[in-house]
Amino acid sequence: MDLRRNKKAAIALAILALALAILFFRTGTAGAKSAAEQSNTAKPFVAEYYYKAKWGHADEFIALFRKNHYPVLQKEIELGRILEVHGVQPRFHSTEDGRWDYRITIVFKNAAIANEDFDASGITKQLYPDQETYKKEEQRRFEILEAHWDLPIKDVDLATK
Repeated sequence: MDLRRNKKAAIALAILALALAILFFRTGTAGAKSAAEQSNTAKPFVAEYYYKAKWGHADEFIALFRKNHYPVLQKEIELGRILEVHGVQPRFHSTEDGRWDYRITIVFKNAAIANEDFDASGITKQLYPDQETYKKEEQRRFEILEAHWDLPIKDVDLATK
């Protein structure tokens, strides 16, 4: 009889241990996800946007960018979505297949904000009451593009082995 009680107690103890292990694993996993999610919302998220205009149209492209898109990005800085925006262009030319005319780097507050479906139409309506002209100019800005690509980037710590 004692043997049977000991066997039942051992089985019950094993089931309890298994249940606790499952509970601990689920809580630990949820905690890890939470920490990862917090990390994503705490770190700035950097993306580079490359623009290759059709030959002879680079100046027109950047003029339209400055007029119609840069002010929208500045409003997003005011809203706190974006931390900074800056642009560069190559000093010299490269091969045609590797050519780009402008690189705009945007530092978002975090990855979640960078990847959310943000509707900027309220900003564009506020900044550009003449929506017909705005839309024509934006259409032109993209007509003169030969290529455009977005590249999210991350820092590489070169000092760490």
